[in-house]
Amino acid sequence: MQNSVVNYPAIAGAFMHKLKLSSFTLLSAVTLPLAAQQALPKLQLAEQITLSGLSSGAYMAGQYHLAFAEQVSGVAMLAGGPVYCAQNSLGLALEHCFNKASSSPDMSAINQYLTAQRTAGKLAPVTALKDDKVWIFHGSKDTTVYPGLAGVLNQQYQQWVDAGNIALITDKAFSHTFPTDNTALGSCDVSETPFLASCNYDAAGELLKHLLGSVKTKTATSSGQLMPFNQHQLAAAAKDTLAETGYLYIPQSCASGESCRLHVSFHGCKQNAASVGQAYVSGSGLNNYADSNNIVVLYPQTTASSINPFNPNACWDWWGYTGADYATKEGMQLKAIHQLVQALTD
Repeated sequence: MQNSVVNYPAIAGAFMHKLKLSSFTLLSAVTLPLAAQQALPKLQLAEQITLSGLSSGAYMAGQYHLAFAEQVSGVAMLAGGPVYCAQNSLGLALEHCFNKASSSPDMSAINQYLTAQRTAGKLAPVTALKDDKVWIFHGSKDTTVYPGLAGVLNQQYQQWVDAGNIALITDKAFSHTFPTDNTALGSCDVSETPFLASCNYDAAGELLKHLLGSVKTKTATSSGQLMPFNQHQLAAAAKDTLAETGYLYIPQSCASGESCRLHVSFHGCKQNAASVGQAYVSGSGLNNYADSNNIVVLYPQTTASSINPFNPNACWDWWGYTGADYATKEGMQLKAIHQLVQALTD
């Protein structure tokens, strides 16, 4: 399989340098033990799911939405850009989809590609997206991913989704982080591990309200079970590009057999469990809403690698490090997540 990073060593070096300077990189990583083999409980999950993601997770959420829109009713993207922004090129990713104010993705070429993939059956038909809910958020003081890319993403989605179903929030003076109303977290003015911040803004609640229409008030503390599970056992496609351990948050109501929804939350670069422990999978506020609204939350996990593929910061693939089909149903990571979702909802 061709790897675009191996073919562009100079660009890859520049990428490493930029990431070391960015808030994606941590000074140290937390290494967790592999998950004990646990049998997941039988869950009564609706076929329609919702998605969210931060940064590389936002790009991944958009890619999954376009690939498998028939099973997705809504997607929330924080601090990301248009789907297929990088066009299978690390060079274009750095130039137009990362932190430059001059970012100007070639939307004509991007949308032509996406149309061709739909025609080939590698993406969901555009009719499957029309009634979906879309929530786009970008902090105005983000210096890691250029805030102007949110507007480009909004314009892209307006081609496919009814404008009234799209929420665009760009008026918050936040850095590159997942904003919460948890006062125990660090300042919203900086982007630092674990990339969750105290912003007096409840992003988890706001995105769920938009995607689901309404939600009940979140619980003060989470009372469900955060269960580690073996992603490689549940999804054959996960073995080559995902971590062995993923996480599933299961409210007590869902574990006892009540009908529940599934929400998939994609972490950002250097926000995987091997880097920040359970900070993201337990700290965004999603689990508190899950308890009061019968939502199971899937937290799939990537893994870092230094060569073949080149992904030292455990990012989701939004520029092509797993292969040219990364943004389609044939993409290794999209296949893996789809298999995880199917295993849970079947």
